[in-house]
Amino acid sequence: MILIPLTFLGFYKTYFIKFPTFEDTSVFIQIHVVIATIWILMLITQPILIRNKKYGLHKKIGKFSCLIFPLLVLSFIPQMIRIVNSGNPINLFFPLADSITLIIFYSSAIYFRHSLNKHMRYMIGTAIVFLSPTLGRIGPLLLGIPEYIAQNAIYIIIYFILFGLILLDRKNKKQFQPYLLIFAVWVIHQISFNLIF
Repeated sequence: MILIPLTFLGFYKTYFIKFPTFEDTSVFIQIHVVIATIWILMLITQPILIRNKKYGLHKKIGKFSCLIFPLLVLSFIPQMIRIVNSGNPINLFFPLADSITLIIFYSSAIYFRHSLNKHMRYMIGTAIVFLSPTLGRIGPLLLGIPEYIAQNAIYIIIYFILFGLILLDRKNKKQFQPYLLIFAVWVIHQISFNLIF
């Protein structure tokens, strides 16, 4: 649920400040915002349904996610095209890398949909992906932190979150192995970022 205030802070100066007219905001950005909002709300709703034993509704929303997720990934494409044509294509790294990371975690969650422990942890992995673009804007735009430093700080925050989740699972004797894959993907993400930038 912390994604909601973080998203507002992260995109305040580039999007929410333009409310209600949203001048100079393309229809593609609006579509991306709507789909991403639906996805985040689903991420919040699904564990609440499981906690309250609403398994039927959880499965229905899960099937609906199979429609929303491809739309979410596709909604990144206009942004990628804009970046390629911007004269600074190096910034293509962020939407491309985040899309690939989302696909890896979501595909794993769907593959292990009959294993609650693995499914849940890979879905947590998809939620963590949203920390990168939100915190990545809060640092430079609101706190004045250089982008390179802010992005590497985000990786450290993500590692701490994953390390905490692994310790929690070990304490409760639960399967923490999915977090190891998630951790490895983020290490590759960081190495790639530092090689490119």
